[in-house]
Amino acid sequence: MSNKFYGFLAVSLIFLVSCSKQNEVNMDAIAEGYVKLVLKIGLYDADYVDAYYGSEEWRPVEGSKQKKFPHEQLIEKVNGLAGQLEKVNQNEFSPLEKLRYAYLEKQLLSVKTKIDLLSGKRMSFDEESKSLYDYVAPKYDEEYFRKISKEIDEALPGEGELTDRFARFKNDFIVPEDKIELVFDAAFSECRKRSRKHLDLPENENITVEYVTKKSWSACAKYEGGYSSKISINIDIPIYIDWVLYLAVHEAYPGHHANLTLLEKHLVKDKKWLEYSLLPSQGPAVFIAEGLAEYAIDVIFPKNERLRFEKEVLFPMAGFDPSKAEKYYDILHKYDEFKHRCVWTEVTRQYTSGEIDREEAIKWLTGYYLFTKEYAELYLSFFENIHSGVIYYDVARNAIKNHIEDRGGTEDNPTKRWELYKKLLSTPQTPSGLTQVGTK
Repeated sequence: MSNKFYGFLAVSLIFLVSCSKQNEVNMDAIAEGYVKLVLKIGLYDADYVDAYYGSEEWRPVEGSKQKKFPHEQLIEKVNGLAGQLEKVNQNEFSPLEKLRYAYLEKQLLSVKTKIDLLSGKRMSFDEESKSLYDYVAPKYDEEYFRKISKEIDEALPGEGELTDRFARFKNDFIVPEDKIELVFDAAFSECRKRSRKHLDLPENENITVEYVTKKSWSACAKYEGGYSSKISINIDIPIYIDWVLYLAVHEAYPGHHANLTLLEKHLVKDKKWLEYSLLPSQGPAVFIAEGLAEYAIDVIFPKNERLRFEKEVLFPMAGFDPSKAEKYYDILHKYDEFKHRCVWTEVTRQYTSGEIDREEAIKWLTGYYLFTKEYAELYLSFFENIHSGVIYYDVARNAIKNHIEDRGGTEDNPTKRWELYKKLLSTPQTPSGLTQVGTK
């Protein structure tokens, strides 16, 4: 071949490498701008930044907060970042880099929506969830929930209203206060052991657990970076025996703690993708995080393994008769299927849109979610605050479940289920991307 050909080939390779490096620089610059923007918005909404363990130099100083919310300034910034992202050439991107691009694209749209909402803009439930969380929840009519509640009604013993019977049934399985720490220790230990068989968690990862009071939530995981999380359990709320394993899985292994640990390891440490050192409390990222945490119990305890562990370990440890475990979980299984059909999402959508009033919403929550009236009022106030954010629980769980099981990760194939779950845990993901064809 001629020297001209080799010269052309060399120039072409230099051009491609140059483009790749330029794209990398552009993406990193956009990611930095995104992180700084979210942190700045956090000055005006103290709950917006759920976790951040990046450079302290990127944090805005409290004194930079303006008296009037700087809507136009922030919109100009987010539009500028989105415009830069549109110019990035994805032709040479690897599949992982394309996931990163999609992640930043959807997060920036969410940030723009957040800025508008903080400025007083109002949207319908579905408009908000699409723009803020990149997902629209399916709709169910009341008849659908009525049929499921009938199944639970027939399975529960006793007389009186279903809500009262369900409360009495569960109240027999509240973990005594002096046993709470003991059973949680056992649950966290088992979940960590099982998770480490499938996930490449760093040797120095760890959690600390504290028991708190006077909180509006049942549990919270605060990721602190360096592969460490603080798990807070609210003991003001009755701790039912089934909550112990659920919370250990959801908040720690293989839920939030494992998820953020793997993202830090693979994306922040290895790739230097610093946008993953931050987790906003609203947006596509939290939809994915909560969905993974909600579905985690099906991954780590397939088939009858949960019942076996509860019966052999947690029930005796809490002082409960193990022979009652099977009946307890038979009822709970029916309730979970009921719960996962997104009752509270439908209640919130109809209530915030004015289709039903507060009294009717409470009636739905007591009649179909089986809350006591006290809990229904408490949770309704919570829903009023988070609005469409309610979808990042059961709706998000179902989105993760469908993605994994449609690709072969069924209950009968736990190895495949773990493989797909691990990929979602440790790579950039978007809610709309879960349903796209060709994402196997």
